[in-house]
Amino acid sequence: MTLEAGECPNGHVSYPTHPRCPECGEPQEETHDLSGQTAEVVTWTKSTATPPGVRQPNTLAIVEFDVDGEAVRALGQVTTEDVETGDEVEPVHVEELRDPEVGLKSENPESQEWGGYRWDPV
Repeated sequence: MTLEAGECPNGHVSYPTHPRCPECGEPQEETHDLSGQTAEVVTWTKSTATPPGVRQPNTLAIVEFDVDGEAVRALGQVTTEDVETGDEVEPVHVEELRDPEVGLKSENPESQEWGGYRWDPV
């Protein structure tokens, strides 16, 4: 799983990438790799009633990246329960965001990618 934002010729940036810009409809032809950047926590929550195979409790945060002056937000799991609005975080790749042996896709775990990024406070 990549952590890339897409940009259209009009300079609109969004995450995740889309074939067409959600704002103006132009093709998103440029991408920005966010995996090496830091972001700021905009808000966060802790879920204690999670789907099968998802850690419990599951702390989630919306974070905001700065891509050439454009704010780009992304939702993801946080590596710790100790997070606050305004904290600086960096993406860290993990092999399994949830347990592939549990849940609806457990009979065919190869049907999807289980890895992804979590936010780790800096």
